[in-house]
Amino acid sequence: MPNIKSAKKRVKVISKKTEANKSKKSEIRTEIKKAKASIAASPAESAEAVKAIQVTMDKAAAKGFIHKKNAARKKSRIAKAAAKAANA
Repeated sequence: MPNIKSAKKRVKVISKKTEANKSKKSEIRTEIKKAKASIAASPAESAEAVKAIQVTMDKAAAKGFIHKKNAARKKSRIAKAAAKAANA
């Protein structure tokens, strides 16, 4: 435990940021699961799920919750899965 006042404050700030980041990352994972489930359930309506996940991932990358290349990779994989399901 820190003894210096500024160090104590940093501990508080970091814990708040950690909670916010955990919450946002959990939300992102949930959106990805919803999109995958939507693609598997009805390939014809998967365009809406792909659009929603793209918006979510772009916002998360812009805010710094995930890296922009991580967002691009996940968006690409979901779009690819949707296209494959629609053609199958």
